[in-house]
Amino acid sequence: MSIGANATIICGVTIGKWAMIGASAVVTKDVPDYALVYGVPAKIRGYVCECGRDIHFDESGHAKCVCGKEYEFKEGKVVRIK
Repeated sequence: MSIGANATIICGVTIGKWAMIGASAVVTKDVPDYALVYGVPAKIRGYVCECGRDIHFDESGHAKCVCGKEYEFKEGKVVRIK
């Protein structure tokens, strides 16, 4: 998890593992694993690998980072498969 400078996290909100919060974001809802959120209020803008790079899913819900880790997007969640 990485939280940018001056971000505000509302009490009771859960931040998922490997999630990234942008600087000055206002987080009002739970942030799922691997999500990249920013804005006021913060919204999911993408997903990130454990190495910190953006990952992009294909039509089948599969993503492979340049570092070699692979992910699957199913049932609204990102899961590392390799």
